[in-house]
Amino acid sequence: MSAARPTAAPPVSAAGPTTDPLQAILEEPLSLRERKKLKTRQAIRREAYRLIAEQGYENTTVEQIAAAAEVSQSTFFRYFATKEDLVLTDEYDPALVAALLARPADEPFLRSCREALIGLIRELLQHEREELLTRMRLVNDVPALRARMHEPANDPQQLYLAVLTRRAGVAEPTFEMRITAAAIGAATTETVLRWADGGGRQDFAELVDHTFALLEHGFTGV
Repeated sequence: MSAARPTAAPPVSAAGPTTDPLQAILEEPLSLRERKKLKTRQAIRREAYRLIAEQGYENTTVEQIAAAAEVSQSTFFRYFATKEDLVLTDEYDPALVAALLARPADEPFLRSCREALIGLIRELLQHEREELLTRMRLVNDVPALRARMHEPANDPQQLYLAVLTRRAGVAEPTFEMRITAAAIGAATTETVLRWADGGGRQDFAELVDHTFALLEHGFTGV
């Protein structure tokens, strides 16, 4: 949804790794083993945010997080490559991709993104508002996290570009597609950080709606 990326690795079939980024994102973790892994990942995050709230991000170590979650440090690193990844990664992308692909194929892409994101955000605010706010406030406040958001691996532009390419039925995205995806990625990242910077007091869905209104009208009057 933002600059955060999914934690699950792309699935590997008998023919080898998938070459379709959306196929990897949409792969459903249905097995008992995958459900247990998801619960462990969530438990690690939950304990991490509790410790960070008590003693600050910089003073919270991987060792402390692992102990609080009752896992080994090696287990922590199986789920999160670094402490920063614990904040920057999430499991929202499959839901966003599915929502985008479910929109009418002939609908303008900005409209599809607007409707899909607002629907996902309303769902998240009902169930995970405080966790989302905590994560985004950390990104705002911690320089190391803010810097990581601008790395290519954390750029939401690639998700939007993959969906655009799939919808158009082309092998390679056009220049116009790249510009569209870049604009949406940058705008949505700025929006979620603005919401967090305001302490979550603004209606997040309305803020996203306003963002897409600006994009759709070409910044008239700005």
